[in-house]
Amino acid sequence: MRGGQDEENKGAVGVERRTVLGAGLGMVGWWAAGQGPAWAMPGGRPLRDREVAAAQGLFTAGEYGHLRRALPILSARARAAQEAGPVGAGRAARVWALVSQLAVKDGDVALAAEFAAQAGEAARRSGRPVLLAAAARAAATPLRRTGRADQALQLLKDAHDELDAVATPSAEVLDASGMVALTAAYTAAQARQAAAADEFATWAEHSAQRLARSSTGVRRGGDLSVAQCTLYRVGIHRELGDVDRALAYAARLDAAVLPTPERRARAATDTARALLAADDVPAAFHQLQQVEQAAPQEARRPSVRALTAEAAARRPDLPGITAFARRTAPPWSRTA
Repeated sequence: MRGGQDEENKGAVGVERRTVLGAGLGMVGWWAAGQGPAWAMPGGRPLRDREVAAAQGLFTAGEYGHLRRALPILSARARAAQEAGPVGAGRAARVWALVSQLAVKDGDVALAAEFAAQAGEAARRSGRPVLLAAAARAAATPLRRTGRADQALQLLKDAHDELDAVATPSAEVLDASGMVALTAAYTAAQARQAAAADEFATWAEHSAQRLARSSTGVRRGGDLSVAQCTLYRVGIHRELGDVDRALAYAARLDAAVLPTPERRARAATDTARALLAADDVPAAFHQLQQVEQAAPQEARRPSVRALTAEAAARRPDLPGITAFARRTAPPWSRTA
């Protein structure tokens, strides 16, 4: 019964996302209220780097509702930018990868795959290996969720190899290389390829260490760090069935050092999954509460709500768990 409800919720979310993307619904009220950054307002000017960065900032802050309302205008500018030369195509690639990530958050694999493909096309037009790597990471999630982990791994390895071939890599290249390796490690873990998962994770850790030693440090807006590698290790070892090792990595991770609310919520989510696998439901519920504290909209995602439902079913006596489940349910599924 719970699985059927989750599928119904995912379907409703997918319809909503496609409506927003296709018709721009929801934007008029935002403009009229004078809310949101200037780049979200109507107009025909070209897409700019700072506008893409602002959209990415909404994502990393866990402000998915605001981002969805901005997408119609942002997407229209990205389509125009993609035809305007390599620089514009690069900006478009970043937008399409972001939309693909947002679709993953909503559990819409088909939409994620569609925009990951667009990100790949735009990245190829840009000629920038860093953007091709970002597109490969976006494509990997829908590929592995549709049973094509081997294809995802090959795509990620190709992207990593191209970045690794740079003789004197910049901080941006090291950042992209490490993040591709982490995505490959998690993908290999889901495919039960333990040796490959460990190899990719080790590559990422080496890149993170090189960045830490670099005089320039991580580029502004970069994602790779030692803490990020530790976070991925939690999910990697849980996927491989080594729950004790996953929890050991979770114990050494200081979520406060992760740079964004979205990442801190991800740390709590992955730790909750490992704790449920270890049959420690009270501790898992505590982590789910940390998800909401870090980024409230993360707690309303379909996959996180499924964890909440599992915890509530296994320990309905936990104080506050029923109220938490109701509070984090989407509006259309609430019955009380």
